[in-house]
Amino acid sequence: MNDEQALVWQILQGNVRAYQTLVERYQRLVLHMVRRIVQQPADVEDVCQEVFIKVYQHLSDYQSDAKLSTWIATIAYRTSINYLKKYRKDNATSATDLLTELDTDSGLPTPEDVVVFDDWRTFLHHQIDRLPLHYRTILTLYHLDELSYEEIAQVTALPEGTVKNYLFRVRKLLKTALEPYQTREKNR
Repeated sequence: MNDEQALVWQILQGNVRAYQTLVERYQRLVLHMVRRIVQQPADVEDVCQEVFIKVYQHLSDYQSDAKLSTWIATIAYRTSINYLKKYRKDNATSATDLLTELDTDSGLPTPEDVVVFDDWRTFLHHQIDRLPLHYRTILTLYHLDELSYEEIAQVTALPEGTVKNYLFRVRKLLKTALEPYQTREKNR
């Protein structure tokens, strides 16, 4: 029995400290996932709590053939998407809308954007926040949460090839968006 299986078993036996350990271990993952999808700060905490409630309620359904982090990330992803569909329909972006949005919105910053976001890190985060939902999610899962293509495919229910394609596209979009800022910094 590995560490994850032991932790799950202890929680299922009613060990409250084990559940607290699970929350502490995976709260960063859940927060990253939820924050990239639900962009209203007032709602992020509520959605994170809902995720951990669902994890607890469905822990007996967990199959140890998948990593616990992937299983929890899947719950966080689906809970966040469902939240957007239910409460913030205007912020939800479907996979079909993604391609249309990319064709109509270049995502390039205006010169004013570059001036306003003098701090590079803030500017980068602003550009990531402007990305379509699926791109933001995949970028976060891959680079911040360090999930593999296969794990991201499991979390998002997208084919692995689509995950790779989206990651390629989002990197290209970010590179294009950051070029004016980088040029400005070189000229300083």
